[in-house]
This record gives sequence, structure tokens and C-alpha cells, in this order.
Amino acid sequence: MADALTEAADALDEVFAAYMQGKLDFPAPSKARRGEYIVAPPAETMAKAALYVAMKEARITNVQLAKRLGVDEKEVRRLFDPHYASKLPRIAQAVALLGKRLVIGLEAA
Repeated sequence: MADALTEAADALDEVFAAYMQGKLDFPAPSKARRGEYIVAPPAETMAKAALYVAMKEARITNVQLAKRLGVDEKEVRRLFDPHYASKLPRIAQAVALLGKRLVIGLEAA
């Protein structure tokens, strides 16, 4: 069962990547029904997705965020790539520039 849940999380990671790269809106998460398991992508992907949603809400482009961060637009694109190991402080900095705060929490497994 643990292997199946790990594979499901990996698959969800790829789905998040496809949504961000395709500039699509994320659907609302569904609640788990009795007997179902909750699966989440890796924490880094969740942070990247939070930044992605904040950018869409603020209606700013990668180029505009890059200017605010003082970096090349390519670095902003990497912030949305789950295959690229972005630094959490950089993601938090970008989120803060959008007037938001990145919050990390724990839940029972």
C-alpha cells in the first residue's frame, strides 16, 4: 500500500506540473470519502503551486515577477518546474512580493 501511495503522490506531482506549465487553473480538491486515502504532492511542489495561484490571482506575468525579484525570467519559470530544485526561501520571497505569506503545516498521516 505504501508503494501505491508513493506512486500516486508522484503522479499528482506530474499533474501539478502540467497545470502550471499549461497555465491552467487548479480544480478544487475533493474531500476523501470513507475508505479513500488523501494523497498530496511533495511539499516543494505545494509551495510552487501556492506561488502559481498567487501569481494568477495578482494577474502578473513571469516577466513582471522576475523584475520584482531582480532575476531573469528563466529563474521564475524554474520556480514552477517540479523537476527543478528551487530553494524554499526564494519561493517564500516571491510569495511575499505578491502580498502573501507561505505557511507550512503538519497533519496526521
